This record gives sequence, C-alpha cells and structure tokens, in this order.
Amino acid sequence: MTSPQGNPARREPLLWLQLLGAAALPLEVAALLLVLSGADPGPLPGLDRLFCWVMGALGPAVLLWRLQPDLWSLLLLQVPLRGRRSDQLRLSALQDALPLKLLGAAGAVLLLPLLWWCDEHAGLAWAWSPLGNSPRLVVLLVAAALLALMLWQWQQIMQSLWMLSRPASLVQQTLPLSSSEAAERRLNLGLPLLLLDPILVKVAAQPQPAEAVVPPAVVPPTAAPPAEDPAPQEQQEVAENPEQDGDSGVEEASEAEEASAVEATSEVEVMSAVEAAPEADASADAALIVGDIAIPPEEAAEQDERNDLDQQI
Repeated sequence: MTSPQGNPARREPLLWLQLLGAAALPLEVAALLLVLSGADPGPLPGLDRLFCWVMGALGPAVLLWRLQPDLWSLLLLQVPLRGRRSDQLRLSALQDALPLKLLGAAGAVLLLPLLWWCDEHAGLAWAWSPLGNSPRLVVLLVAAALLALMLWQWQQIMQSLWMLSRPASLVQQTLPLSSSEAAERRLNLGLPLLLLDPILVKVAAQPQPAEAVVPPAVVPPTAAPPAEDPAPQEQQEVAENPEQDGDSGVEEASEAEEASAVEATSEVEVMSAVEAAPEADASADAALIVGDIAIPPEEAAEQDERNDLDQQI
C-alpha cells in the first residue's frame, strides 16, 4: 500500500536518478585533466584558468540563479509540462528557497580550485589526451563545457537532496506552479519524452493491540438422573431392618422345604400309581363273576381255596 502521508518527492524516480550524478563527477574530473593536458600552458596560465572558469562556471551559475534547472529534466530528456502531476509542480515551487540557491552557487566556487589543480597536473596525462597538440583556446573551451556540465549536475544533486529532505506537511501546504510559470521560471532542457510512474512505497501494517477476549461461560449439559438400582435399596432396607430380614429368610426357607416335599410326594404318588396299574389289571382279571354279581378278588381267592379242599377230600 502507498503512504499518502509521506513526502511525495520520495516517490519520484527522477530525483533518485539525479542522485546518481554524484558517481559521474569523478569521471568528469578525469576527463577535465585529460583535456587540459592536450596543450602546453601559455605565458599566463593563471589568466587562462580564470577565463575558463568564468566561461564554464561563473556564467552558468548566474544563469542558473535566475532560471533554476528544472527538477524534471535530465539535460537530454525531460518530463513534458502538460504531463506533470500536481506533486511534481509543488516540488518545483519549492526551488525558490534561498538556501537552495546558495547551495547551487557554491558549486561554481568549488570548481575554481579544481580547475587550477587539474591544469597544474595536466602534464602527467599528456600521452593519453584526446586533444594532443591542440591550440590552447580549443582546450580551454572544451574544459569550460565540462565545467558547465559539472555545475549542472551539482545543482541537480543539491536540489534532489533538498526535496527528499523536506517534511511532507511543507510539500502539501505549497501551492503548485502552473504550466506557464514552470516554463518561464525554470530552465527546461531536453526533449519532452520522459514519463515515469511514481514509486509505490509499501508500508508494513502496524499490528493492532490484541483485545482481551473473554471466553464464554461453558454451561455443562444437564445430565439425566441415574436410574435407581433396586438392589442397593433392598440392601439398605435389609441393613436398616436386620430382624425383619432374618424372619423373611426363615419363612422363605420353610416355604422352599414345603414345596420340595410336595414335589417329592407327587413323584411318589405318580410312581405308585404306575406300579399299581398292572396289579389292578391282574386283580381285575382274577375277579370271579358269579351270575350277575361280581365277586371281589379276596372272596374269589377264598372260594378257590374251598374248591381245592373239596377236591382233596
């Protein structure tokens, strides 16, 4: 997510690219040394150096004081005026600050001792000079162009550092420049072909303090009352009335003996009935029937005995 409260200058990729100009400054110093070694110093080398510095540093510094270099220009390419965002126009309005102008003009002052040192030591690199055996005037004009380029990059670096260090509240309160004012009050160099999207700055979400979560009260489920076991109740009753338990035990034992005795007698009666059945049949067969009167077996036996005695007699 983008941070709307931050400095909008930090989301501009062109300002970060201008900071890379600091890496090119040492190369430009080496190029200045090689250029100055292409011709022998004249009878008045100090005057030549002042002439070169006025043309390459002081004159451009006065021009850049009146028309400051555009923030959105890389000397060869620039952001078109109609395609600039409101944040870019606000940052352009901040270029009128006096401290920023003084920092840009200080670069011209620093270029004078640098030019003096390079011209004094130029003889060390005469063998690699691209302008060997050239007139002194040609060498000084090329050196002045290098000084102007170094001053431009110095101005761009100071402006980028200034804009990146401004507070966001100051940028938001500044009124943006109009397109016409930006064209009149800024030095816009380069072709209007440069269009770059802003850098999206991701901000880590701040963890919110965790609120104390009160767990809900757990209501235990209502358990069904356990089924009453009759056995413990009977045991409790027995334990409470031991005398009654003893009497009931005696009664139950007597009832069990009577039941067993009844069963035994019934079995004996059944067996006796089964055994007596054949005897009853035999006695029935042995019964004598005299006339129409049935004689019981005992009388029949007595009658037989009498008949036997009569035959013996």
